[in-house]
Amino acid sequence: MSTPFENVPLWAAIPIGGLLVVGAFLTLVGAIGFLKMGTFYERIHAPTLGTSGGIGAIMVASMIFFSTSTLSLVIHELLIGIFVTVTTPITFMLLARAALHRDRAEQNGNVPPKSAQGEPSAEGPLS
Repeated sequence: MSTPFENVPLWAAIPIGGLLVVGAFLTLVGAIGFLKMGTFYERIHAPTLGTSGGIGAIMVASMIFFSTSTLSLVIHELLIGIFVTVTTPITFMLLARAALHRDRAEQNGNVPPKSAQGEPSAEGPLS
């Protein structure tokens, strides 16, 4: 009985392995950045970038692997990429705004002040 791994040619296995290593490295950098950063606002930045890049590389490796092992074009992983690309910045923005609102309500000194009158602030227009 053959496994899907036996059907992958060497010319495809090399970029698949490279993309998996790059994806794992970017995800690891994001996780380390999460641990090393000091404030909440710094902590949400590194994992957002690291996991987005890491998922992108792993997704492309998956597309190449399944396309070559099944001998048909497999692109449904693009839906994962689109979902991650759309939801990650939205989640980042919502978490940052919620934390900013909480910190301003508690009068925490580590947040930027509201903008001048008439200018849009980080919380929205004319807050």
